[in-house]
Amino acid sequence: MILTVTLNTALDITHRVRALRPHATHRVTEVIQRPGGKGLNVARVLAALGHEVTVTGFVGGGTGRAVQEGLTRTPGIVDALVPVAGATRRTIAVVDATGDTTQLNEPGPIIAPAEWSAFQEAYEVLLRSASAVALCGSLPPGVPVGAYAGLIRTARTLAVPVLLDTSGEPLRRGVAARPDVVKPNAEELAELTGSHEPSRATRDARRRGAQAVVASLGPDGLLAHTPEGHWRATPPRRYRGNPTGAGDAVVAGLLSGLVEHLPWPDRLTRATALSAATVLAPAAGEFDQRAYDELRTQVAVTGEVSAA
Repeated sequence: MILTVTLNTALDITHRVRALRPHATHRVTEVIQRPGGKGLNVARVLAALGHEVTVTGFVGGGTGRAVQEGLTRTPGIVDALVPVAGATRRTIAVVDATGDTTQLNEPGPIIAPAEWSAFQEAYEVLLRSASAVALCGSLPPGVPVGAYAGLIRTARTLAVPVLLDTSGEPLRRGVAARPDVVKPNAEELAELTGSHEPSRATRDARRRGAQAVVASLGPDGLLAHTPEGHWRATPPRRYRGNPTGAGDAVVAGLLSGLVEHLPWPDRLTRATALSAATVLAPAAGEFDQRAYDELRTQVAVTGEVSAA
């Protein structure tokens, strides 16, 4: 079982319009509603790839009930979300006819100390059956800024591989706890290291504690520095569409490759193909299966294995 953690779950709502114009009334042509938050997006992709997935994190209120109802309709996902008094947030994506996306993210519920303690206890129990864990997304109000660092240390104590995908101070503290993989985007990586040169920044992030760093460079693909070597994975061309969830598809590709013991170039090929196929799908947490099958043979991976 793969465990994904989404402390700040969301109800993702996608509105499609012909064109988005400031100070104008818009007619929405389509509305898509899905359970959201980075770890839930990761879980849906993992389930579509055939993996058994358990999701945990916080959920509450009417939007939380909608999230859990949505999860019951997703085969392969087990709901282990922890209830809280506050209401789960909504994220709203407005997508125009060209594929350009405007994102509106609400804050999460305030988490009480007792709710955080209850989550930590549930998390440790779930880890005992997990083959790997992904810690994903922002922290809701009330959760300590060093939360991910503590969750990483718990997983390491139980010898469960950890992938961390967050930003800002939670990322900085989490990296110092030595996760197996971190997956920042270019902006998050620059904020962490102070370097805007991706290759230098990924090496620096490893020196700060991460065992492997996979930088997501958007349409330019992935850059990975690992103990086994360093590689660049590039899609065959740029794709227009909804980029929401593309980074989460990368996490799913990397995590599935980890538990399947694939070599790093194969993990990067899968992650890059999934990311591009997600841009072509209508909503976050989904990917275009036909595009994915084609892209797996078209992604270019270059680099070298580290000397023994």
